[in-house]
Amino acid sequence: MKLILNTWIFENAIKNEADQIELVDRVAKLGADGIEVRREYFKDIDLELKAIGERARKQNLIVNYSVPDEIFLEDGSVNPRLERYFDEGKLMGINKIKFNTGHFDRFTGNLKKALGGLPLDQIEMNVENDQTAVSGTVQAIKTFLDQANKAGLTQLGYVYDLGNWGFTHSDAVQSAKDLAKYTHYIHLKNTIKHEDQMVTSADLDTGMFDWKNIISYLPRDVSFALEYPMENDEQILEQIKLFRREVGEY
Repeated sequence: MKLILNTWIFENAIKNEADQIELVDRVAKLGADGIEVRREYFKDIDLELKAIGERARKQNLIVNYSVPDEIFLEDGSVNPRLERYFDEGKLMGINKIKFNTGHFDRFTGNLKKALGGLPLDQIEMNVENDQTAVSGTVQAIKTFLDQANKAGLTQLGYVYDLGNWGFTHSDAVQSAKDLAKYTHYIHLKNTIKHEDQMVTSADLDTGMFDWKNIISYLPRDVSFALEYPMENDEQILEQIKLFRREVGEY
């Protein structure tokens, strides 16, 4: 299994004007297997796309791409920006691209025709449980992936995002059981209830979820990503060691 660092980890650096090109080298020095680039963090997307790809190849890093957009728009139509996102991914040489499902409940067309033109043979496309009622429920995700599977789009998969189940007040264990067969990628973060709101923890072992138990219900042969802000590289290294120590026994 591979360990990816999502660039949300480096939130402080991003706020201090670092770009994601720089973060490729930082991820490599931390000993991770890859980087997950966040589209919303680009400062000069045309410059950064190619440079990230080149630098990642030199460092022998996997590149995944997190896009904060949905597959199906509010009227149920397929998002016309999807093709552009895949083109951006090609420039970086990505393995996986991630979206939110959006309003698949309002889609009325032919699913294979609608999505079959995307380069799914080159880039793995996944959906994630986000923090909304539209795209953040087991029912919404499973309905879409069941239909995709029936339509022959068997390469479409799911990103199990542990922390987001806290924001939707869902059962993370049951969700893991229900979505395990579609899970291609796992995002790890924990969630703390602070007064009347949920916040993301900076430590996998601190929060409302027993992450080690939960991943026991999910596939072993998938990539994992750490996805929560941390203060410095020392803290990141400790979390990487924690993950590798525990998952080595998984």
